[in-house]
Amino acid sequence: MSMKTSLTFWERLYFPEIFRGIAITSRHFFKNLSNPLKNPVTIRYPEQKRFIHPRWRGRHRLMERNDGSPRCVACMCCATVCPARCISIMPGEHSDPAIMKYPVSFEIDLTRCIFCGYCVEACPVDAIRMDSGIVSVVGYDRDQLQFNKDRLLAKTP
Repeated sequence: MSMKTSLTFWERLYFPEIFRGIAITSRHFFKNLSNPLKNPVTIRYPEQKRFIHPRWRGRHRLMERNDGSPRCVACMCCATVCPARCISIMPGEHSDPAIMKYPVSFEIDLTRCIFCGYCVEACPVDAIRMDSGIVSVVGYDRDQLQFNKDRLLAKTP
């Protein structure tokens, strides 16, 4: 003798959600199929670029002084506030008495970075920014995503 078991609440929600997902996918498919030029859902990435909002947080860059040296004073505020602990700075004494410290090494590990922007907000001298406009932060191995001071100061990607 078999006993009928009733479906649980989560089991009853499963099938309607499956059909809802199929309906949404079908709607987008037929919308693009009927009129592909009017407000398409998909863009052709390398040829077409999406609009990047001015407040978008992209790859980091270090700002320079007029003499070409980094604006960073190695105060360690950005490394302290970073929740991912991806910024490492080694401070050194500067020969110019007007500048107390400078970063001997400044490294950002983009494999650990969560792009929260806390480092930019914490910097008292506006030395680090995330407005490079570079969308694709990619590499073939992890070493290509370790950015040192020279790569962060570079004008080109």
